[in-house]
Amino acid sequence: MPITQKPRERILNAASKLFHTQGYNSTGINQLILEAQVAKATMYQHFKSKEELAIEYLSNRHVYWFEGLQKFTKEENITKEKIISSFEYLIYMNKNEDFNGCAFLNILSEIKSKDTAILTIIQNHKSDLRAYFFNIITDKELSDLVYLLFESAIIESRLFKDNWPIHKSINHITSLLKPK
Repeated sequence: MPITQKPRERILNAASKLFHTQGYNSTGINQLILEAQVAKATMYQHFKSKEELAIEYLSNRHVYWFEGLQKFTKEENITKEKIISSFEYLIYMNKNEDFNGCAFLNILSEIKSKDTAILTIIQNHKSDLRAYFFNIITDKELSDLVYLLFESAIIESRLFKDNWPIHKSINHITSLLKPK
């Protein structure tokens, strides 16, 4: 099979696949090199460390995830429907990614407290998600509650390999966002 991607792209693609399916700590540099079909020197020419690779992976994942969310929910203009559609995006992602959960939370569970650069990327992603819900709802308390339901639905659906936590959250959202 001919190799058409540049080495950096192959390394990032390998990291995306391996970090998300088997975990950050379980993925070794040698496995990344083998999967990306690059030399060790090439790997370190593009990424000085595994941490640097993880930062790039998470930065790319952030863009990919939010673009997907925006595309998935773009047809909805009513607050309640846009929020429900956001939760349905989780169902879509679970189907496409075999319930692998949130790439950011997965890596968060594996890093040490001294990995502040990775932690910052994760915190920024979650802050952007909170802002996303606030921009739709504009009530700070309610938008934070929706955000927390969203986050717990991600974790619980991964844990049980089932979408029932998302459906349960949608039911709660439906009652929370009833017109008053």
